[in-house]
Amino acid sequence: MPLALLALAVGAFGIGTTEFVMMGLLPEVADDLHIAIPTAGHLVSAYALGVVIGAPLLAAVTAKMSRRTVLIGLMALFIVGNAASALAADYHWLLAARFLSGLPHGAFFGVGAVVATSMVAPERKARSVSLMFLGLTVANVAGVPVATLMGQHLGWRATFLGVSAIGLAAIAALASLIPHDRVAAGSGAGLRGELAALKSLPVWLALGTTVAGFGALFAAYSYVTPMLTDSAGFGDGSVTLLLALFGVGATVGNLVGGRLADHAMRGTLFGGLVSLVVVLALFPVLMSAQWSAGVAVVLLGVAAFVTGSPLQLMVMEKASSAPSLASSANQAAFNLANAGGAWIGGLALAAGFGVTSPSVAGAVLAVLGLGVAGVASVVDRRRVVVAGSGRERVVASHLPERGDAVRV
Repeated sequence: MPLALLALAVGAFGIGTTEFVMMGLLPEVADDLHIAIPTAGHLVSAYALGVVIGAPLLAAVTAKMSRRTVLIGLMALFIVGNAASALAADYHWLLAARFLSGLPHGAFFGVGAVVATSMVAPERKARSVSLMFLGLTVANVAGVPVATLMGQHLGWRATFLGVSAIGLAAIAALASLIPHDRVAAGSGAGLRGELAALKSLPVWLALGTTVAGFGALFAAYSYVTPMLTDSAGFGDGSVTLLLALFGVGATVGNLVGGRLADHAMRGTLFGGLVSLVVVLALFPVLMSAQWSAGVAVVLLGVAAFVTGSPLQLMVMEKASSAPSLASSANQAAFNLANAGGAWIGGLALAAGFGVTSPSVAGAVLAVLGLGVAGVASVVDRRRVVVAGSGRERVVASHLPERGDAVRV
């Protein structure tokens, strides 16, 4: 694999760290800014809103630029947002800075996925995407815990200065490892042309699969801490280690999913979603003992992130005329899944169904994701059949499996 993928992984590591570290620093931020913790929680939402808005918009308006230049520019915006977070004078300035930090997130992963796949052979595309996402999953294993400890001991502002330094390292890596002549500019269709590529039903079905599938993950993961403490009986001090185990599982699932998807993209997606349904449905049982709860957390990370690379690549293939925009839109869908899944899991808790009920709600969402993926598979195979004059013809289709076609 090209060494340039390392540069993308470094950027992904920084983005993953700043996305999730705020959840661990909410008490420190709330105390320093004299606000309630629920109010501080809006800082998480502000970042997610920045991702949803910035992902398709920045990908579209930079379509005519060199993708190497776009990636460096997005990391520069990432640095500005995190530095502004560290220097924020009050809650409202921090809220704005978190929104700014989220703007480049989706576009970086979207454009980065296009760059990653452009530098490898067709049979290694999914693997190249998984190596870029490796930075995101490793951030959950190492970046977030270290950044959280830094914030607790040196102050939360030091954390965001540290993340800004990661951004500087990413820019240096991007500038030195991604050659100019290997990454061409986008199609240059402009904002209207790029958005037109999203009118395709297969694109929306792929995005819907992302929302439902990862919504299933976040319905459970958002409330995994009370599950571990109230159901499995772990102490508060053990939760950080257990969440790092989730990151290990996510890393394994991401790498395995990338490798498998290069051989059978649709099969990998269905297999991951089925595994996610099973793991989430078994969560209430697995959370009854500490050893099985630890296993459940790892399996949740594996099952969820097996689907990451195939979903990203599938969206790109369905919108071949605007892959950067579609790929970025998939990151927006991921963040919608984060917010929506947490909301649905919270409804299950509020209804009094028990501390592990969010996992059951997640299993239902995963079944929905399977249904959407099934519809997408049917749509892929129902192409217009052009009758030939007594001879066999092949109608091209944007099917995810190589060599698949509709024979007439």
